[in-house]
Amino acid sequence: MNAIQQLTEQHRLCDADFAIAETAVRQGDWPKARAVFQAFHNGMLQHFALEEDSLFPAFEAATGSQMGPTMVMRNEHSQMRALMQDMAQLLSSEHAGDYLGCADTLLILMQQHNMKEENILYPMCSQHITGFADLVAAGAAA
Repeated sequence: MNAIQQLTEQHRLCDADFAIAETAVRQGDWPKARAVFQAFHNGMLQHFALEEDSLFPAFEAATGSQMGPTMVMRNEHSQMRALMQDMAQLLSSEHAGDYLGCADTLLILMQQHNMKEENILYPMCSQHITGFADLVAAGAAA
């Protein structure tokens, strides 16, 4: 599996947990919803850390720009973190309707974000970052 496929697979694993948590909320299975949401949340934060701590700085160093796609991705990560925090609180208080509303918003944001990364940013990283595959592998192992 190449580096772009590895990063894309991380997206898919998070997407799967997200969907399972949403189904559990719809079914009123709060313990399962909380557990799977926590796995989703942890996976997202690990993925963000790989990108923000390793991938984005390497891309910015290679291109000499911090105002391009990495700035957009960091802003979207921030928006997703805020939504996930809200969703965690809503799970704790078992507010299904509000949780599902936030989930709809997060789903749209994640879909758009992942498309930009998978189709634009990751290929650009592959072109510009020397040792891109090693960087992704090291970040995935952390």
